[in-house]
Amino acid sequence: MNKPSADSPISSAATSGSVPNPVSAWLQTSFASVVNALHFNPVAAFRNNPVLQRELLVNLRTNRSFLLLLVYQLVLAAVTLVAWPADERLDLSKDPPSARRLVDLFFLGQYVIASLMAPSFAAGTISGEKERQTYEMLLASPLKPSAIVLGKLVAALTHLALLIVASLPIIVLFLPLGGVSVYEVAAAYLGLFISVVLFGAIGVFCSSYFSRTSNSLVVSYLLILPLVIGGVLMWQMLAGDGLLRLKVVVLVVPAFALAAVTLMCAAAASRMLYPPDVGSEGKEVVDLEQEAAEAVGLVIQPDQFPDRLFAPPRRETLMADGANPVYDKEIHGEIFSQGTLMLRLVIQISILLAIPLMGALLFWQTPHAPWFAVYVIVFNMLVGPVFLAGTMTSERERQTLDLLITTTLSPWKIFWGKFIVGFRVAFVLTSFLVWPMLLGVGLNTDFYSSWPLIVGMFAIPVVVSVVNAVIAMTASLYQERTSMALMTTYLALIVLYVVPPGARVLASTLGLSSTVQQWIEWAGVASPFSALFSLPIGPPLMRGDSSYAGQPVLVIGYFVCSLLIVALAACLIAWKLRPKHSAGRLE
Repeated sequence: MNKPSADSPISSAATSGSVPNPVSAWLQTSFASVVNALHFNPVAAFRNNPVLQRELLVNLRTNRSFLLLLVYQLVLAAVTLVAWPADERLDLSKDPPSARRLVDLFFLGQYVIASLMAPSFAAGTISGEKERQTYEMLLASPLKPSAIVLGKLVAALTHLALLIVASLPIIVLFLPLGGVSVYEVAAAYLGLFISVVLFGAIGVFCSSYFSRTSNSLVVSYLLILPLVIGGVLMWQMLAGDGLLRLKVVVLVVPAFALAAVTLMCAAAASRMLYPPDVGSEGKEVVDLEQEAAEAVGLVIQPDQFPDRLFAPPRRETLMADGANPVYDKEIHGEIFSQGTLMLRLVIQISILLAIPLMGALLFWQTPHAPWFAVYVIVFNMLVGPVFLAGTMTSERERQTLDLLITTTLSPWKIFWGKFIVGFRVAFVLTSFLVWPMLLGVGLNTDFYSSWPLIVGMFAIPVVVSVVNAVIAMTASLYQERTSMALMTTYLALIVLYVVPPGARVLASTLGLSSTVQQWIEWAGVASPFSALFSLPIGPPLMRGDSSYAGQPVLVIGYFVCSLLIVALAACLIAWKLRPKHSAGRLE
């Protein structure tokens, strides 16, 4: 493995006798590393690449890959069947709007699905090696870091690319309907493939900076979220000008994506060329004081408010009598043993997105004020499970569960110690986004006449935080691996929260019967998004004399349904932790 030369920025900083500027040193080192990493032959990186071959064999021969392909095709076929135009005759000379609407829904649906799936394939490429303690063996191989990164990226995205290619026969059925040309379809597929590569590169880039797949996964989702929103808005805004949309997809998007993918892959390769954690086998414990001294941007200070609420300092005194040692160990050491990089990134990214959203939704476009609460809920959906889905599975992966259950602590005491810590950290991080909402509601006097809306915008995210935490903890008890528990949690939340309002929008767009739309609407009683948009809005916020009465029954139904979900999860947890032979079931 190559070492820094005497002329490198690292060596010059170390021998100069003066303390260098951390930002300047970091920029110089990163620039030199990226330049070195860019010198590689792409053909040689693909030819006889054992990393690529091994990853492809492992990923494409599993039962999960065939099952995922089957489910993906069935979903697309079902959407196509439901959305197929009901017109007996289509005038192909006038570009039927039903056909174009069908194609737009088809590609937007694939775009959103790809944005959700790409990080799940790519975020564990390098961090997974650290978790399996094979990272150092990979570094010791004769492969160049650029070949390793490229092999990991291509292997992670091959399965997703196969899913997209498998949808070609379905899109061919749309062409005879008119309204869309072959060139537009080709451009849409080009943009879709480029987006998948970009999202995968973000996942690999984040994976190189974290030792846990869960951390890299949530940061990847937060970075991809604004890109997905921007892509959907651009596609909709340019719907009236097909030629301009075609030029943007063919010329602008590839240039931006190519530059971003190249820089991120080079940065990931440079991390492997100069690894900061060699010898730790992925189990390094970060010195928080040193990390704070070298941090760029936000710095977490554990001894000050509000940082001590989610990142308290390490205990220097003895625990009080009767204290829960599991809670004390988790809150003071376990969660932050890998450093606070993920926390700092999550806070900064979320606040940067919250500030423009606050101005746009709470002051300018007040009829759309519930969308800010949607952003808060999405943030908790992404971040909250990270601190809870791995509470019990991490003990299994470290093979310390046997030691934990043989102590004098009861299973319920162990459970509550881990649950309270995870919920506390997730809730405090989510509260950072509640402050902008509280500021906007307090400064904008138009909200004063819509107190049910205010109460709902604050109460629904609180209920969502509790439901997400309980579901994540349940998945952690029943799954063997943290990655599976995290993906199970995300899948359950998508089914409960996203699918019902998505089906409602689809039914409304396709013009289905009012009876079907009503049944679909009531099926979304478990979704907080449906509840948010069922809150009443007064005339001042609607920018006119009209008002929106909302659907109070649907809002009440959401709270009742959430209570039932928590009760069901509590029963599953109680069954797993029942006293009789509980130790054997936890293993």
